[in-house]
Amino acid sequence: MAGTANENMTDENLMELVKIGYHQAFSELVNRHTQKFFNLAYRTLGNERDAEDVVQDSFVKIWRKPSLYNAERGAKFTTWFYRVIFNASIDMKRKTKRDLPLVIDVPEEDDARQDKRLMAKQSQAKLEEAIHSLPERKQAALNLCYYQNLPQKEAAEIMGVGLKALESLLSRGKAGLKDYFARESLQEIDYATFQ
Repeated sequence: MAGTANENMTDENLMELVKIGYHQAFSELVNRHTQKFFNLAYRTLGNERDAEDVVQDSFVKIWRKPSLYNAERGAKFTTWFYRVIFNASIDMKRKTKRDLPLVIDVPEEDDARQDKRLMAKQSQAKLEEAIHSLPERKQAALNLCYYQNLPQKEAAEIMGVGLKALESLLSRGKAGLKDYFARESLQEIDYATFQ
């Protein structure tokens, strides 16, 4: 099976090949999706090493037992695997309960540009802190819809909730962010991301 043939196949077709032991099909899935699954794990965990572990362990699990994915249930492979990554990330988060590192790395440059970059990084760090102060389900809804850019219907399916419930989580999540900044007496950040 040539690599270019794999590139033209759907994820679901590749999973059928994985079920009969084709390494190249599995490699194609890993190459196609590792970054976006890592992004979700990282946004959920706030730790690069843990996010890498979650993604790697999840891919190993599907290689060892590809029958876990059943296309006949109607879910796209990516929707199903997002849910696998989401659940594994939540499980790891509950086990580790680490604080998010607020590392601010600023390269040397002129003072005005350095100040502007530092302020942007501090704003982003405060936003991350605020998001991680929310309950898990609100965090997940915001991460899936605004950072992973998934359609609300797919995000709801990944979370195992109805569309109305997801919309409610998003609304309450955004309200929670505003409350967090009001409580902390912090300058509000740009909420354009969450519009």
